Amino acid sequence: MIQYIYRDMISMLRYLPYGILIGIPVSAVLVYISGKVGRRKDKEPAALLPVIVFGFYFALMMVITFLSRESGESNGVDLRLFSTWGINKRNNAFVVENVLLFIPYGFFGCWASRRLRHFLPSLFFGGATSLGIELLQLITGRGFFQIDDIITNILGTIIGFLFFQILPGKKSD
Repeated sequence: MIQYIYRDMISMLRYLPYGILIGIPVSAVLVYISGKVGRRKDKEPAALLPVIVFGFYFALMMVITFLSRESGESNGVDLRLFSTWGINKRNNAFVVENVLLFIPYGFFGCWASRRLRHFLPSLFFGGATSLGIELLQLITGRGFFQIDDIITNILGTIIGFLFFQILPGKKSD
């Protein structure tokens, strides 16, 4: 299983240039929004670096979840819990990869937004993002809508959130 995960992670590096290219406008929009939200509530706007890093990672994550599949590769819905785990090493690797994909998302989300430094908003944000990805994959025919993917993505978000929480020297709210 580890070999599958390693091979898949290495193969995803080919999407890095696309993620960077798309990350530029995504980060610019997030920086603009964070500046507007901060001024509206008489708060200081969020620090730029965390927002930019989050924007680039979000763009890379979207590129990976959509471009790593051929159009029409899989299309359908699987709402059975834990239907992907235990079938074979390949499927188990996909499950672990879904968790790994969202760990940086949970971490960078906390770093970029004070609101996401609280458990429930972070959980909701990760779940909503995952649900959005699954729905878009289903609509575009670039994936299979699986409830297991949403659960594993949320688990990754929670792990990233927890990593941020235990980070020494982080600013507390």
